[in-house]
Amino acid sequence: MTHYANSGGVHIAYQVVGSGPIDLLFVMGWVTHLDYFWQERAFARFLRRLASFSRLIMVDKRGTGLSDRVAGQPTLEERMDEHCNAEKAHPSIGCDADDSGCTSA
Repeated sequence: MTHYANSGGVHIAYQVVGSGPIDLLFVMGWVTHLDYFWQERAFARFLRRLASFSRLIMVDKRGTGLSDRVAGQPTLEERMDEHCNAEKAHPSIGCDADDSGCTSA
């Protein structure tokens, strides 16, 4: 189920799967869409495996996927805010697939 967090007036889409003892923040690269993640069987299996030992928190960055469209590039602080506002996460582990490494560290 997709939820929305407010980050500076922008709605950020996120999903939470699993109930493990650690929060795992997973942020894809520049192309992302939470609903489509589950339609690709191999990728969905990968996400289910991550959720088997964690509380997997997945985020569509502002301007992508199910999140609100915005003009321009967000600052590092805005990215941090949108990631932490998703489920009020304070992740023990951050995992990114592209340009989000500095915000998931």
